[in-house]
Amino acid sequence: MSENTESNVGKNFITAIIDKDNETGKYEGRVATRFPPEPNGYLHIGHAKSICLNFGLAKDYKGTCNLRFDDTNPVKEDTEYVESIEKDVRWLGFDWEDRLHYSSDYFDQLYAFAVQLIKEGKAYVDSLSAEEIREYRGSLKEPGKNSPYRDRSVEENLDLFERMKNGEFDDGEHVLRAKIDMAAPNVILRDPTIYRIRKAHHHRTGDKWCIYPMYDFTHCISDSLEKITHSICTLEFENNRALYDWTLENLGVYRPQQIEFARLNLSYTVMSKRRLIQLVEEGHVSGWDDPRMPTISGMRRRGYSPASIRNFCERIGVAKAANMVDFALLEFSVREDLNAHSHRVMGVIDPIKLVIDNYPEGQVEEFECQNNPEDESAGSRMVPFSKTLYIERDDFMEDAPKKFFRLSVGREVRLRAAYYVTCTDVVKDENGKVVELHCTYDPETRGGWSKDGRKVKGTIHWVSVDHAVEAEVRLYNHLFTKENPMDNKDGSDFKDHISPDSLEVRPKCYVERSLANVEPGFRCQFERIGYFCVDPDSTPEKPVFNRTATLRDTWKKIANNQKK
Repeated sequence: MSENTESNVGKNFITAIIDKDNETGKYEGRVATRFPPEPNGYLHIGHAKSICLNFGLAKDYKGTCNLRFDDTNPVKEDTEYVESIEKDVRWLGFDWEDRLHYSSDYFDQLYAFAVQLIKEGKAYVDSLSAEEIREYRGSLKEPGKNSPYRDRSVEENLDLFERMKNGEFDDGEHVLRAKIDMAAPNVILRDPTIYRIRKAHHHRTGDKWCIYPMYDFTHCISDSLEKITHSICTLEFENNRALYDWTLENLGVYRPQQIEFARLNLSYTVMSKRRLIQLVEEGHVSGWDDPRMPTISGMRRRGYSPASIRNFCERIGVAKAANMVDFALLEFSVREDLNAHSHRVMGVIDPIKLVIDNYPEGQVEEFECQNNPEDESAGSRMVPFSKTLYIERDDFMEDAPKKFFRLSVGREVRLRAAYYVTCTDVVKDENGKVVELHCTYDPETRGGWSKDGRKVKGTIHWVSVDHAVEAEVRLYNHLFTKENPMDNKDGSDFKDHISPDSLEVRPKCYVERSLANVEPGFRCQFERIGYFCVDPDSTPEKPVFNRTATLRDTWKKIANNQKK
């Protein structure tokens, strides 16, 4: 595990269980966890919570955490997903060392265990169709009924199961089911399917197998073989715990303890892998790493730091009951970390020219600017200043109200680290839109302060036109307009709530020259605007910046209050 990764767990009901187990010597004081993703999609922020929890517990208790791919469905799996998952776990700051496993590593043992259950009369080959199996299972109010194939002899079941393995039957023609109780109150225990026929190429085992074990059968045995102590999973597997325990007990093997916690639900987001796949495949987003996606790769591309995600997971804690976490808490964690570590730079995303009429023609000065006032070790940089600048259009208002402390005709403001300037005139186009501002500067205010002690209330950022680097800026907002896109009692679909304003591309922005050769992944704060990250689409000729998160805007709050 990364040495600089601090614990992200803290005390909770899971650590209370582990503490008690250690006191009683249940697992000889060992703590062994695992993170078991299916390689059929990219990891999202909910998986990050599980990663932090499992690897964090292992670190806190000086134990181990395995990375295990649950690769039991060859129809949906791909090595692309395996590689992306490994990259995401490492990026978050965790390391499984030499403990990388695949469920497919255990296919021979899983098959042998299935044969064992058949021999002991605890499993049988069923020839009902999938639809018939559902009908026979009953409901929450009505018990199920036995399959007509339930009482096949051990010999017939062994023969059929071997022939299933040998490829004699088509997909869906037969399944292997555990023989438990078709009247069990827990529907999971009504003779669950533990093997099915899938004549598909597997990304690791090739065409060796044409039958594959089900998740519930595979997972508990994999935990057992790896000597996991505490098998931690999300709340939707609570009912499955009975099958987890039944399988291990009836096989007579080592038995870990399954513990469930509430999965992460995040506002303005969907976390279902099936729905995320829809967003990608139907073109609602540009891919799994689209910065609007809740995937770890999307958040990385957007500019979130590993530390900010770990801190977020620590803040939300580990609970038994499901709840909705406000996306604002995630953004708070992101801002907190980036505020401490990102460089401050000047960038103008909605430019308007400002000409300083009394500034010497052709003169260029350089002003020293701090890279991060929160971190003295970050040093400083020199920023060029000239007669013509770009400033933000929002930093000028022709008919400004009293509490607007930025630029207006006759008002004086401070140009960050440079001079005081006073607006004297505006130039408009044929439609009456302001296209250029004219100002005068006070040469006695070099560095942004005056010898006579006069004060100005407004400070605005700028970029020298002659030294500016043209850039594309992508402004990301929530992908959905509705806090809970899955709350569709009105009959709508979650995709009906996709926001048309989730991405705004500004192709002609300007940033200071220090950003001319920044590499993808570089994070910074555009002063007074927000946090940004260099996108992989960036080129030396034209850098591309993704907005990671906005800054708080006091003026917007005032404007909103005035409207009320």
